Amino acid sequence: MLNRWTPFEWIIALRFMREGRMQTAFIISGVAIGVAVIVFMSALLSGLQSNFIRRVLSAQAHIQLLPPKEVARPQRDVEPGADNSVYGTIVQPPLQRVRSIDQWQAIARHIGAMSQVVVVSPEAAGSVLAVRGSASRAITMIGIEPTQYFRIVDIRDKIVRGTDRLNAADILIGTELASDLGVDVGDKLRISSALGASNTLSVTGIFDLGNKGANQRTTFVALHTAQSLLGLPGGVTGLDLTVRDVYAAERIAQRITAATGVQADSWIKTNAQFFTAINAQQTSNTVIRFFVALSVAFGIASVLVVSVVQRSREIGILRAMGISQGQILRVFLLQGGLLGMLGSIAGAALGAFALILWQQLARNADGTPLFPLSFEPVLFIAALVLATLTGLGAAVAPALRAARLEPVVAIRG
Repeated sequence: MLNRWTPFEWIIALRFMREGRMQTAFIISGVAIGVAVIVFMSALLSGLQSNFIRRVLSAQAHIQLLPPKEVARPQRDVEPGADNSVYGTIVQPPLQRVRSIDQWQAIARHIGAMSQVVVVSPEAAGSVLAVRGSASRAITMIGIEPTQYFRIVDIRDKIVRGTDRLNAADILIGTELASDLGVDVGDKLRISSALGASNTLSVTGIFDLGNKGANQRTTFVALHTAQSLLGLPGGVTGLDLTVRDVYAAERIAQRITAATGVQADSWIKTNAQFFTAINAQQTSNTVIRFFVALSVAFGIASVLVVSVVQRSREIGILRAMGISQGQILRVFLLQGGLLGMLGSIAGAALGAFALILWQQLARNADGTPLFPLSFEPVLFIAALVLATLTGLGAAVAPALRAARLEPVVAIRG
C-alpha cells in the first residue's frame, strides 16, 4: 500500500503497470536481455582488448627514440626521369651503421620531465655473433640499465631459469637460443661484433618472451658491455619510453619529434595493423550497443502506445476530473523510466552471471582463464543510466499522445 503523500503520478503509473502485468513483464524481459547483451559484449571486448595490448606491450616500450637514418645525397642535381647513370650519378641508399643518438643525456632529461612520460631507459642494440664451440648464431644484443629497463619490460617475470642479474660479464638469453647453442645457466658464450671486438660472457638467466623468434635472437647485457662491443663509448642507439596513456603514445611521439628532432616511433605506429583491429573492435562494440538500445527503445515505445490506446477511456475520465496534461505526460514518462530502470537492473545481473559463466567455461589448455575479465562498476552504472534514459526517451511520443487526448473524445472511445 502506497503512503498517502506519494505523488499522484507515481500512483497512476504503478497502477497502469500492475494492470498490464503481462506487457510489463515482457518489456522488462526485453530490456533485461538488451542490457545483458550490452554488458556482456562490452566487458568481453574490453577484456579481450586489454589482454591483446598487455601481450603486445609486455615485450616492448610504448615509444622508442632512434637516431636519424643516413641518407645518400648526390654531389650534383639529378634530373627526374633522365638517364643520370651516364654521368656517374647513380645514387644508392647507404648501409645503416650503428650510431648513437646525439646528446642523448640531455634529450632523456627533457623527455623525462614531461608529465605524460613515466620511464625513460637508454639502450645500445646491435647485431653480433654468439659462438659456443662449433655452433654460432647471429643475435640481437641489447645493452640496458636493468633498474630502468625492467620497469618497461619486466624480464624478471619472464625468467624461466637462473636470475635477472646483469653485471659486466653477464648475459640473458632466450629459451630457443639456449636450446640451439646447447647452453644453460652458468655456461659461457663468446660474443663478437662486426668491428672485431669480442667478449666472453656468462649466461646468468634464460627467459621466455612468449615469441619463438624473439627467444631465438634477443639477448640482454649490461649497457656498458654493449657500448664496448658495438664501439659506442658513452653512446646509445635508442631511448625506450613508457607513457601513462598507451592510446596517446602516437600523439606524444609526434610531440617529442617536434621538440627534439629525434625519430620517435610509438607502439601504435609499429603495430599499425594490430591497432586498426582494436579500433575495429571498438567500432563494432559501439554499433552493437546502438542497435540494442534502439531495439529496446522501440519495444518500450510500442508497449506504451498500446497502453495509451487501451487506457484512453481512463485517461479521458482523469482529464474530466481535472487532471492536467502535464500530469498525464509525467505518468507515461514515469512508466517508460521505470520499465527501463527495472529492465536494466535485471539485465545487469544477467550480464554479470553470463560473464562469470564465461570465465568458468572459457579456459586455456592448461586450465587457466582464456583471458581475465574485469567487472567494472562504471560499465554497470552506464548500462543502468542508458536503459533508464532510453525508456524515458521512448516514452515521449506515447506520453504526448496521451496528454493531448480530449476528455470527451477519449471517454466516448
